[in-house]
Amino acid sequence: MKIEYYNLYTHFIFITQNRLPLILECHRERIEKYITGIVNNNDSKLYSIFANPDHVHFLISRSPRISEATLVDIITESSAKFISNNKLSIGRFAWQSSASAFSVSKTDIDKVCKYIINQPIHHKTVSFAEEYDSFIRHYQKTLKWEL
Repeated sequence: MKIEYYNLYTHFIFITQNRLPLILECHRERIEKYITGIVNNNDSKLYSIFANPDHVHFLISRSPRISEATLVDIITESSAKFISNNKLSIGRFAWQSSASAFSVSKTDIDKVCKYIINQPIHHKTVSFAEEYDSFIRHYQKTLKWEL
């Protein structure tokens, strides 16, 4: 059956291996553009992205033809190879073996986009560890599914 309309918004967080600050500011935009291209080439649309030194936030709308897990695999494998091959990181680049995906309602898209874009300001007062722990506490109110 063909799905004519879908509303599948997801806020992803990818973390660098061992939470090391591997994403250099001088290469941040190039990495963001590359990830945007991967998303666009996989039947999805990227709304907002920000690559911090040790993690990346991005919000997408996804086609029902591709799962979050499949998209995560494609983005992490391709972007890690791109970053390493182009020497956009000190040493070998790698993502953690797991990522986070949080569903977002259509009414919250603007709020989440602003949150992502304002990452540099946000992280002046809140560490990534604190930020991530608050996401997990908030979303643990629902069941955790292993993919």
